[in-house]
This record gives sequence, structure tokens and C-alpha cells, in this order.
Amino acid sequence: MNTPVTQAIALQPLVRRHAEANERQRHLSAEVAEAFARKGLYRIAAPLDAFGSEADPLTQVETIEAVACADGSAAWNLMIGIESFGLIAPGFVECRHLLEDPMVVMCSSTAAVGRADKVEGGYRVSGQWQFVSGCHNSSIFGATVRIWQNGERLEEIPNRYAILQQPDWRILDTWYTGGLCGSGSHDVMVEDAFVPDSQLIAPIGGTRHSSPLLNFPLGARLAYNKVGIAWGLARAAIDAFVELAEGKVPRFSSRGLRDRPRAQRAVAEAEARFRSGRALVVELLDEMWQLVQARGHITSKQRALFQLACSDSVRGCIEAVSTVVEAAGTSANQQGHPLERISRDIRVVGQHITVAPHNIEDAGRILLGLPAQEMMLAGMTGN
Repeated sequence: MNTPVTQAIALQPLVRRHAEANERQRHLSAEVAEAFARKGLYRIAAPLDAFGSEADPLTQVETIEAVACADGSAAWNLMIGIESFGLIAPGFVECRHLLEDPMVVMCSSTAAVGRADKVEGGYRVSGQWQFVSGCHNSSIFGATVRIWQNGERLEEIPNRYAILQQPDWRILDTWYTGGLCGSGSHDVMVEDAFVPDSQLIAPIGGTRHSSPLLNFPLGARLAYNKVGIAWGLARAAIDAFVELAEGKVPRFSSRGLRDRPRAQRAVAEAEARFRSGRALVVELLDEMWQLVQARGHITSKQRALFQLACSDSVRGCIEAVSTVVEAAGTSANQQGHPLERISRDIRVVGQHITVAPHNIEDAGRILLGLPAQEMMLAGMTGN
């Protein structure tokens, strides 16, 4: 059966071949990005009328997970592309032609807010945006902007997305990190670029649409895709540890690694922590998806439980990786061994605001009848 997940699995050998190059050049290889675009993977979360395939949430997560099993940075690029198309492309009402070519890749950023000054026929846009993952492989950039006119900020107009095409934006070489090096999350600079009226569109998740995906709580959508990367990395780490344990005889020992109780306990605990957290997210995701399709109401408690599940699942994946890395010994420190890169990459996932540990405490506040305080539960109410 030809599904986004099976297509992602089929691309794993290609993704693995380019993982080292991605790491060195600090952005995704063009060959991998083109393969994602050719298979339509960037667009699986976009509605049909926005040139997408409208895959259900679990399919989205498992597609990202499959790529993350091969390389976390490639999966991060794919995940950001999926979010950009899924949440921004529906707003391309008057500029749909920009997305007609299936090989077009889009990047975006909400990490900063630029300035759009109203002029005849459009806007003059300037600014610098951080964490623009996948910018090297994109020809369209969605920039969060505030609207100005005659030198004054129009406070009554909320933030919008300015849609820019190359060469109206340039990449600044700013992405120097220890983990997810190949995600290419550099800054993007725009200097007084003209954007026509038709290319100033609704902000992320701000387009009203009949697709159930566009009526799924925004915070939950932003969280579940990050979880997919953690799942793939944890799965790859456990598998790499099993492969190592089957052949390694530690120094100053006559027993193989897999014969050691410590290694046996490590792999068992890692599997349990990873699988239990994954199962809870899948269960709650299915419940919420069924409600959204039936146009039911998702309560603040349900949103809190799902956020809790996502943040805890990522934390559990980090713990699972740490457990097998510790049991692997010095082998996990060797550059080129999968465990070395995975242990760096997965910690970056856990630091992202959408799945960070502080969301667990905020979910607990809601479960105790207190108001949420953090962005994911207090600032993103959903549809």
C-alpha cells in the first residue's frame, strides 16, 4: 500500500546516505529535499484545495517518525515543511499559483516579527527571522509581520504572513549547534522587499476552513509533530544499541555486552519508557481526531492531557536514549556511531517550546482547576 509512511520508509536509505553531509554543511541536502517534495511528503497536512493530501494526524506523525529513524535533522526539515504547508498554505487564497508546482518547498518563521509598511498595491517588508529550518531548500518564505501605515503601527490588525519568493530574502549563516546540525535552522533577512496585497495572508493556523485538520487545536498540532522526531530517534537509538550489544565485548571483560545484566536492563527499560509514552500519545490523538471529525468540543482538560502526553513522551524518549547510551560505554562517544549523534539531536527536540518539560507543570495546573500560564496551553486555544 502506497502511503506517506511507506514512502518515508522507502526513502530511509537515501536519508541515511546524506546524514553526514547534512551534519557538515549544516543544512539538508538538496537530493533529500527534492525526494521529499517529489513524493508529496511536505504537503501531507495541507487540505486538498491547497495542493495537499490531507493525511490524518497519526499518519503525519508516523511519516516524520520514519524519517527520524534515519536522520533527525532530515526529519526536522520535513516536519517544519509539513507544518508550513499545513498551517499556512490554506491562506494562499489569492496567490495559489505560487504552490502549483509540486516541487515548491516553503519555509517560515514565527520566532520574530518583521515590519510590513503599506504602499500602493502592497507592502514593503523588512526584518530578520530566526530558526528558519529548511531555508536552503525553499523558494518561498512565510514571514510573520506587523502592519504599518504612514509611519504608525496599525494596532487593530493582527500579525500576518508576508509571502516572499527568492531572491527577495537571503540566508544568514547563524546555525551553529551541537544537535540537529543538519536542520539548517539559520536566520533569514528581508530588506525592503515589495510584497503585493495578494501575498499578505492569515497568520499560522488563522485560516477558516472546512478541513478537520484546520479545526484541530493549533497547540496540539504543533506538539504532535515534534513528538514524531523523538520517537524516530529513540527507536533508532535502541536498535543501534541492540546491534552494538550483539557484537561488542567490552575491554577487560570476557563477556559480550549483551550478556551483561546492565545492558539487558537498559534495553528493557528503554523499550518500556519509549513504547508506553508513544502509546499514550497515539491513544489521545485518536480520541481528539475522532472528536474533531465529528465537530465535537475538545475541552481544556483534554488539551492539557494531550500536551502532558506529548511533553512526557519526548522526555521519555530522551531518557530511553540516555539509558542505552550509558550502557553502551565509550562506543557511544565515537563520532560516526549512531548513538553519538542521536544523543545530541534528541536533546534539541526536548528543548523546543512545544514539547518542553515546563508544559507538564502547566498541564497539571489545568488538571487541578487552575488557569494555564504558558504559551502552549494559555496562548493557543485551538480553532
